[in-house]
Amino acid sequence: MIRSDPAQDFEPAYLSLLGDGRLSATAERAYRRLADCDLCAHYCHADRLKSIKGAVCRTGVDAMLHSYGAHHGEEDPLRGTRGSGTIFFSWCNLRCVFCQNWDIRQKSAGHEVKPQALAEMMLQLQAQGCHNINFVTSSHVVAQIIAAVDIAARQGLRLPLIYNTGGYDSPEVLTLLDGIIDIYLPDMKYGDSTIAHQYSHGRDYVEINFAAVREMYRQVGDLRLDADGIAQRGLLVRHLVLPDDLAETAAVLAFLADKVSRRSYLNLMDQYRPCYRANDNPPLDRPLSREEYQRALDLAANYGLQRLDCRHHRRSLF
Repeated sequence: MIRSDPAQDFEPAYLSLLGDGRLSATAERAYRRLADCDLCAHYCHADRLKSIKGAVCRTGVDAMLHSYGAHHGEEDPLRGTRGSGTIFFSWCNLRCVFCQNWDIRQKSAGHEVKPQALAEMMLQLQAQGCHNINFVTSSHVVAQIIAAVDIAARQGLRLPLIYNTGGYDSPEVLTLLDGIIDIYLPDMKYGDSTIAHQYSHGRDYVEINFAAVREMYRQVGDLRLDADGIAQRGLLVRHLVLPDDLAETAAVLAFLADKVSRRSYLNLMDQYRPCYRANDNPPLDRPLSREEYQRALDLAANYGLQRLDCRHHRRSLF
């Protein structure tokens, strides 16, 4: 059944920027930044307008698309009954040695697309009845996304937008996204930057990530749901628990509870399994144990974090 009836009582943030041209102006500013790229925390300063690809993201002036469609594997408030309208981008601005989507993130799978094509995808996903538009691994293609949103909004897009990111985001990019994004969905991968650099190749990851999450929260606040439990606006954090507490889960949860909000919606993920180059990087060469995950749940309770997404818990533990 085709549906095209986004909630009538909800207005996404970007519509307030549409009428007076501020959305178009923001897209233009974002594209100018590609000439000396600072749209992620690597600050590689590549001139991506001249088809010089980013040092880590390996993406030029056009976004690289892997796939798009209604996705039913996201968190409960995002997937709902009709799925999250996901747009999966190729490449990434991190290089995690245990990447579970390494074929998308670390290889050139996919094809380049223009903003007009991205806009058409958003409108198709809305027509299919998806609850939102979910830009997956999006830090390195923010300029292209904003331009596409401007086009799609002029043609009737009315769904909330999700910025789905590894959490290595620069202040510059978050300034551009302020007033455009409705739901921020960042990873908080680590509580120790030395470990983060070793396993994900992001310098000062914790400092950058913690500052980014605080700014995201400032913009959108705690996650707010409609009467059917579907997310409309706010922050939703993901943290993947790693073997031997390699992610320093206590430091992440303490920061989230004390410096962001105890009302933060948290997906404390248990699905770690060895992928990509994990076998060459012990202790990442083994799955997470039930006991390790239970310790993470106990930490969340101790810090007063009670809004946990529970659908996937223990699905991969033995």
